[in-house]
Amino acid sequence: AKAWILAAKDTDLVKPWDTKGYKMPGGAPYHPAGFMTFVGASAMVNGQTMGVYPAAKALLSAVYEGALVPFDTALKIEARHFTSVIMNPSSSNMIRSLFLNKGALDKGAVRPKEVPDQSVRKLGILGAGMMGAGIALVSAQAGIEVVLIDQTQEAADKGKAYVADYCDKGIARRKSTPEHKAALLSHINATPNHHALTDCDLIVEAVFEDPKVKAEVTQKVEAVIGPDCIFASNTSTLPITELAKASTRPDQFIGIHFFSPVEKMALVEIIKGAETGNRAVAKALDFARQIRKTPIVVNDARFFYANRCIIPYINEGLRMVQEGVEPALIENAAKLMGMPLGPLQLNDETSIDLGVKIAKATKAAMGADYDNAQADEVLFWLFEQGRLGRKSSAGFYEYDAKGKRQGLWQGLRDHFGKEGGNLELLDVQHRLMFAQSLEAVRALQEGVLMDVREGDVGAILGWGFAPWSGGPLSWLDMLGAAYGVARCDELQSRYGARFAAPELLRTLAEEGKGFYSHFAA
Repeated sequence: AKAWILAAKDTDLVKPWDTKGYKMPGGAPYHPAGFMTFVGASAMVNGQTMGVYPAAKALLSAVYEGALVPFDTALKIEARHFTSVIMNPSSSNMIRSLFLNKGALDKGAVRPKEVPDQSVRKLGILGAGMMGAGIALVSAQAGIEVVLIDQTQEAADKGKAYVADYCDKGIARRKSTPEHKAALLSHINATPNHHALTDCDLIVEAVFEDPKVKAEVTQKVEAVIGPDCIFASNTSTLPITELAKASTRPDQFIGIHFFSPVEKMALVEIIKGAETGNRAVAKALDFARQIRKTPIVVNDARFFYANRCIIPYINEGLRMVQEGVEPALIENAAKLMGMPLGPLQLNDETSIDLGVKIAKATKAAMGADYDNAQADEVLFWLFEQGRLGRKSSAGFYEYDAKGKRQGLWQGLRDHFGKEGGNLELLDVQHRLMFAQSLEAVRALQEGVLMDVREGDVGAILGWGFAPWSGGPLSWLDMLGAAYGVARCDELQSRYGARFAAPELLRTLAEEGKGFYSHFAA
């Protein structure tokens, strides 16, 4: 090292960018090649982030501006952009929700401490459809022995074939090997024989969303499993307390709501019924840790937490269509707030007939309290037109022969469009954002949510709530509770009681606090 230093020439002390004749790779911003690079990069960054992620724009700006000045000045420019990003509340919110809070939940922050390790040794899955097969896949990847049950051997084998197809795609992309595929499939026993469940320590039921069907399956399985086995229902809407009535051991009955597709979605929603015991909660949380999912634990209530918030988002979009608001404005307003999908596209993806089914069931359960007639008018009309969403290549959007989305269906504008029906962009954005966020506040206020961290992490991972904001509760903290209440009052006066400020939000406004400072203790 000494010899290398002593042998150094004066030119070795000069950095490449300070040498005479140095040219920036790819071209400086004022060079024809560099100019095209930065024009394209700017469009790409804004197209991907919709301008709501400050770091991406700051990074590109630091490079562009820094390339126009001497290097030492460029470092000062970069430092100022970095400081601006750090001071932006989006930065601290994202770090808190997606790093600190997510990490804490992954490590069992809400797990009952007094319960010993409940890691799953052998898992039984009832139903080999897409959900059941997805659960089998992630469980086998975690090294858990899986019994995949369906009514016939053919149906069970079809679920196992889903895992095989997944492995084949990985092999084709050189991300997996035939040996890994064989090892994965060896963990899965696909069979119609319920007696294969005898020594399972966790059952996950993923059959048709019908209480009678689920009750029959529960009773049939409880007749063969051991006394300590935990039974979990993978349901997205049916109350766990009601489903548990079919069980002879409701303290060992719990809800584990997976999101589709299971292998891609990071969140698992664990639902406690009225009689669910701590060992069942610990079992579900330990299972989530094994399969590398982030869990949130919520108390039983209609639609639990995620669907409780996402359905009002979709319905608010439908209401605005019925009011005559331009559909493209609705969709783009959502994306400009950082939502990955607009409410109309999301409805296409989840299927319009499913929305109709949920609307009918909710109306039957709520009776006179049901207030979504405006949204239903749009939803049911599309259903009557035979437009069921992406799966039928016709919904709010048009699709080509290969199923690729083309653009919003003109028939929507022709049927619902009204002269002068459009709103200010901020009103559209706030209607969509407050529709979700206020439900998150109500869930916390009613005790469905038990931890503010779960409210934010669950929203981002579950349905993609504007990640730049840190989640719905963080977004309201960013706005300030006082502004939130004032805006709620304004929206309520113009659009209805669904925007009424929850008492919890009014309390925070009076205290001058946010959700995180209020619940810090």
